[in-house]
Amino acid sequence: MIDKIYVMNEAQSIFSVLNADEFPETHEYLTDIFSEEDLEETPYEIACALLDCDKPAELPDFLIDFITELFEMEIEEGNDDAMNALGAMHYDGRRGFEQDFEKAVYYYDLAAANGNRQAQENLGYCYYYGRTGAPDYEKAFNYFALGAFDGHLISLYKIGDMYLNGYYVKKNVKEAFYIYTRCLETMTDEAAQSVAGPVFLRLGKMHLYGIGTEKNLMGALACYQRAEFFLFNMVKEGDYKYKKSLLAAIAGQQKVREMLAAELPAGNWTFE
Repeated sequence: MIDKIYVMNEAQSIFSVLNADEFPETHEYLTDIFSEEDLEETPYEIACALLDCDKPAELPDFLIDFITELFEMEIEEGNDDAMNALGAMHYDGRRGFEQDFEKAVYYYDLAAANGNRQAQENLGYCYYYGRTGAPDYEKAFNYFALGAFDGHLISLYKIGDMYLNGYYVKKNVKEAFYIYTRCLETMTDEAAQSVAGPVFLRLGKMHLYGIGTEKNLMGALACYQRAEFFLFNMVKEGDYKYKKSLLAAIAGQQKVREMLAAELPAGNWTFE
């Protein structure tokens, strides 16, 4: 049983030592929490709200401990979303959380065993990149497939990656191109915030070099530009693991522009 009074008291204690100038959104939110006569938000909702405040600033240790405790309260109650969320914080190491892949997999496993699709997708990542050992592409594919069949577009484009590279499945670049294109066709505005950047980046390279489709420099430029737009926003919001992808989107545009310039006729140019 979750002790609401304890949660409210802890919120007030943190409020009293938190720097309001550095964390104005968090400060205001905590005021609302301990000012309520009867706490309506669950510990899970409070933890998620705190993680959304003052992004992407790193949080002080005492606030990280409080958020972790809130998630663990819900985990004890069987909340698989809390299991997945805590796993994700340890996977990414964002907001000042310790990056610990072993802990991430532990919490993902708990959530996945309860049927949490997002956790299953996240386990796909762990096995694809070998976060706790050697990559296991068979397990990665199976976890991604669960999400892809259930509308998770990240899972779908990662399956595209597996066809592109020939991981577990037979290499098929045309199938990869089709899967990436299908992601864009079925993408909602909300999903685009986390999916469009990586997908456009992949399509930019495929158009540039004629991988799985005909070579198309203008198509490549358009894809790289869209990739930069979405990836920039992801990094700006604190998803720093996409910095390398953002730089690749910028470099891709430069390469395409150089190739397009080489196709122009020689001579002096004037513009009116």
